Amino acid sequence: MMDFKEEGNRFFQARKFNDAVQCYTKAIIKNPSMPTYFTNRALCYLKLKNWEKTCLDCKSALELDGNLVKGHFFQGQALLEMKLYDEAIACLTRAQALAKEQKLNFGDDITAAIRLARKRKFHSLEDKRIQQEIELQTYLNSLIAKECQKNILDINSANLNEQDKQEHRNNIEETTRLRLEKINELFAQVDDRRRRREVPDYLCGKISFEVMRDPVITPSGVTYDRKDIEEHLQRVGHFDPVTRTDLTQEQLIPNLALKEVIDGFLEENPWAEDF
Repeated sequence: MMDFKEEGNRFFQARKFNDAVQCYTKAIIKNPSMPTYFTNRALCYLKLKNWEKTCLDCKSALELDGNLVKGHFFQGQALLEMKLYDEAIACLTRAQALAKEQKLNFGDDITAAIRLARKRKFHSLEDKRIQQEIELQTYLNSLIAKECQKNILDINSANLNEQDKQEHRNNIEETTRLRLEKINELFAQVDDRRRRREVPDYLCGKISFEVMRDPVITPSGVTYDRKDIEEHLQRVGHFDPVTRTDLTQEQLIPNLALKEVIDGFLEENPWAEDF
C-alpha cells in the first residue's frame, strides 16, 4: 500500500503525472480512508489541468478530513481555473486560515493564489461591465438613428415645399450627428476612466500586495498591513521583512494618516475593493 504511494511520489517527482495517478489510484483502492492519497492524486490532476477530477478528489479528501489544508488549496486552484471565482476565493481563504491555525508554512503560495483569484474576478467583472456598456452604447446609437429616419420620413410626407423639406432634413441630420457625437464622447470618457483604474503602490501592503485596511508603521519607517506583518512576526520571525532589523508586535504604530488616505481612495473608487 505504501509502495504504491512511494512509487506515485517518484513518478510525480519525475513529472510523469499520469503514471503517478495510476499509483495513487491503486493506493486509494487498497485504503480509501487515507485523505492524503486523494490530495496526492488531486495534485497530479491539477498538473494535468483536469480541474473537474481535481475537485472530485479534493472533495473526497475533505470528507475524510475537513481540516486538510491541501484539500482546500488544490480545490481552490482548480475552481479558479474553472472561473468559479467566488468559490475559489472561499476555498483558498479557508486553506489560508487552516494553515495559520496549524502553523503550516506554505510560503506565499496560498496568498498568491488568493491574490490571483481576486484579480481574475475583478477583470471578469470588468469584462462583463465593458460588454454591457458596449451593448448600451449600440442600443442608444440605434435609437437615435431610428428616430432620425422616422423624422425624415415624416418630413418627406409633410405638406411642404422641397426647399423647406430639405432644410428640415438638414436640421434633423445635424441634431442626430450632435446627439451621436455626445453619446459616443460620454462612453469614451467612461472607457478612459476605466483604463486608468489602478491602485497606487503606496496604498498596497508589501507582503500581500493588496490594498491595506489597517496600515501600521515600524520603527524603520516601513508601512505594512497589520494582519500581514503580525502573521510574519508570528510565523517567520521577529524582524522587519524589508529592513531585516529586529521587530516586535508592540513596536507597530497605526499609520492614521495613510489610513485616512486609503479610506478616501476606496470611497471614491469602490471598484478597488475587488482589485
